[in-house]
Amino acid sequence: MSGDDRHGKKKKVAIIAVSALILVAMVVAVAVGVTKSQKSGHDAKPATTSKAIEAICQPTDYKETCQNSLSSSAGNVTDPKELIKVGFQIAMDKIQEVINNSTTLKELAKDPMTNQALENCKELLLYSIDDLKRSFDKIGPFEVGKLNEYVEDLKVWLSASITYEQTCLDGFKNTTGDAGTKMQNFMKTSQELTKNGLAMVTEIGNMFGNTNLKPNQRRLLADAELDPKKAPKVIPTWIDGRKLDLATANTQTLKPDVVVAQDGSGKYKTINEALKDIPKNNAQKTFVIYIKEGVYNEYVLLDKHMTNVMFIGDGPTKTKITGNKNFADGVQTFKTATVAVIGDYFIAKDIGFENTAGARGHQAVALRVQSDLSIFYNCQIDGYQDTLYSQTHRQFYRDCTISGTIDFIFGDAAAVFQNCKMIIRKPGDKQSCMVTAQGRTDRRQPSAIVLQNCTITGEKDYIPVKDINKAYLGRPWTTFSRTIVMQSQIDDVIQPEGWMEWTGTNNHQTCWFGEYGNRGPGAVLTKRVAWRGYKQVNAQHAADFTAGRVLSGDRWIKPSGVPYVAGLMSV
Repeated sequence: MSGDDRHGKKKKVAIIAVSALILVAMVVAVAVGVTKSQKSGHDAKPATTSKAIEAICQPTDYKETCQNSLSSSAGNVTDPKELIKVGFQIAMDKIQEVINNSTTLKELAKDPMTNQALENCKELLLYSIDDLKRSFDKIGPFEVGKLNEYVEDLKVWLSASITYEQTCLDGFKNTTGDAGTKMQNFMKTSQELTKNGLAMVTEIGNMFGNTNLKPNQRRLLADAELDPKKAPKVIPTWIDGRKLDLATANTQTLKPDVVVAQDGSGKYKTINEALKDIPKNNAQKTFVIYIKEGVYNEYVLLDKHMTNVMFIGDGPTKTKITGNKNFADGVQTFKTATVAVIGDYFIAKDIGFENTAGARGHQAVALRVQSDLSIFYNCQIDGYQDTLYSQTHRQFYRDCTISGTIDFIFGDAAAVFQNCKMIIRKPGDKQSCMVTAQGRTDRRQPSAIVLQNCTITGEKDYIPVKDINKAYLGRPWTTFSRTIVMQSQIDDVIQPEGWMEWTGTNNHQTCWFGEYGNRGPGAVLTKRVAWRGYKQVNAQHAADFTAGRVLSGDRWIKPSGVPYVAGLMSV
């Protein structure tokens, strides 16, 4: 699923094959060793555990941290899966230590922004623990035939955990005192452990997908299959079977569970009142909230327990949720969102999200999304800088309109935008505009921003200043930023270079930015940037970033009934 990892694959085949065979050998060795141990009545030898730890730590970037942590906590465990679980548990414990230490750091806070950063860290690190925990729970009984699906889930969740940890540290930028430095030191081990977990899981995926395995090795792997009844659900049955038919769904056919209307014709007049009716950890049935036409001036948070919820309005410009929290007024970016969606399996249709702080507010989020397997259909998301914070997990946007100025689609989710419109607005004086700013910090993360068959254009007020306040497709926010624009209409609002560097970094050398099959005056490639991280890709490579592949969309988008194309389009 990592499209850019294909390049250089030949150089890695030998390494991957060796690592994979080591792990296969460990699985076999464990089976044999346990049998012998049971017959002899003796526990596994410490030397065997040491070799198992060495093998499981082989693909990680922080081998010393991996080996030291497992050696001190694994006992006589030799099963690779159990060792990974031990690693997850250690990471969770380390993050909890950081949360505990953050209370002590409050005494070092010299300004309100530092205090906010510390409070946000507590919340973000709890999210990190949540994703580690569900990864921990997923490592257990499994059907070998579905291992690739399990691995994809694990990679998404571990990637989110990494992102939450980094977002915690990002909150200390431009703050006073040394609380940020101390927090970074506290988090060093937990960050390394979380990234090691992603490396281990990625290697398991490589092992089972390795075409170099011999038939007898594949047979041994198949023999490891456990009782399917004990296997974890990859996608809940109430998601892949919900059959909402979003393409034609309306407030009559959906039969809303709650109606919100400012004129008193619904059960509640505010959205926040309606949230109280959502069953905790809702399953089986999508909980539908119909929000009638109107402008709702309130801040809405769907917490992690508010799962399988749908918002439906009377139209993206008729039903609108609005706010104006912003960084310039002293609010950390993470907390500026008018609407924040954390609970998984969220759907929004025919509704608008807005932050009205304007260019003077700097970072001012209209919509922040952490919800895994979330869908936004025919929605409008308006703001200026940092309009849409596509933060983590898997997200699909179809027929949406997003407006803004600087980095107005940003974050580290695996997010696909299909048939959407991106509108560049007039920024503040001396400001340039960037449509995207993707936040991948580890090369193994499966995250990316994908714009497919979208239209990138300018607002009427922007056109006269487009050659003064220049606009670009994106810039590399982090070391391994990854964005692809394909099969899209790019108007002449985009500069010929296409992409912009992130000042003061070399991220443009390590990022992965791609273009394929675009059209329009802004799509001409002759003057594009000459970075190592910029690619003009072919159809085969572009297909790796389609919704069917990068999101495994047939498993959860297609059953929703939303218009959806799994692969490349005929445009």
